[in-house]
Amino acid sequence: MKSTLLEVRTGHSEVVQDITPQCATFAREAGGDGLLHVFVPHATAGIAIMELGARSDDDLLAALRDLLPADDRWRHAHGSRGHGRSHVMPALIPPYATVPVLGGKLALGTWQSIALVDLNVDNPDRQVRLSFLTDAS
Repeated sequence: MKSTLLEVRTGHSEVVQDITPQCATFAREAGGDGLLHVFVPHATAGIAIMELGARSDDDLLAALRDLLPADDRWRHAHGSRGHGRSHVMPALIPPYATVPVLGGKLALGTWQSIALVDLNVDNPDRQVRLSFLTDAS
């Protein structure tokens, strides 16, 4: 298995951040056929495969605001107002995704991208673990 750790700066606002280019580079360098596993080792972030760049990312953040409002209802209440919702989000958007790789290229659909979803405005720096598994792994 080949593995690397990406350092991603998400800033201090809610974000859906495209990490497809970094994933594609890693898959190309790993070469061959296999599976790319994308994992974010944080309790308040997730990985989504979705269309980006057509305001779908804004729609996702709006939907998450509706489902998980940033208010005082959360029992997990340290940090910024509504921080507890960030700890619930990974139950809806898991902290991982697996993508087929064929000939060193991500086998994503035409409009699919890989995104880091982060509602935690208290932590501007994230890590994403990329792991490439092949038959030889």
